[in-house]
Amino acid sequence: MWYNAIITSILRSPLHGLVSLNVMLITYTGRKSGKATTLPISYVRDEDTLWVISKRSRTWWRSLRGGADVTLRLRGKNVSAHAEALVDDLETKIAGLTLFVKEYQDVGKAIDIHYDADKQPVLEDVTREAEKRVMIRIRLTPVTA
Repeated sequence: MWYNAIITSILRSPLHGLVSLNVMLITYTGRKSGKATTLPISYVRDEDTLWVISKRSRTWWRSLRGGADVTLRLRGKNVSAHAEALVDDLETKIAGLTLFVKEYQDVGKAIDIHYDADKQPVLEDVTREAEKRVMIRIRLTPVTA
């Protein structure tokens, strides 16, 4: 997408705070190409785990099947992590997608998830969308002193 270069530049600059609360850079190595690729992606954080949502039709996540070490540019710092694309683990995808759409209701509404009176996503909607999507679970590498 044409704007990825702009977002990437911002995230690498002192101005990263404009977008880095919910957008980061992920750098991974392509399984077939062996080339490092960097992309800006939206995320939700749950302690030491980050969740990312992707359409199945995208191809970038395929290099993360079975797990892969990645580098993140997270809130202005480079961080090591381990990412895994979840394609078939519906229960875990539902949990990750629920966290994501609770945090970003505009995303939830855009993908046809409805919310109850307490502003909680409707489980049937989350389940339907989780079946159609890929969730990427990224576990941050603990820092040792």
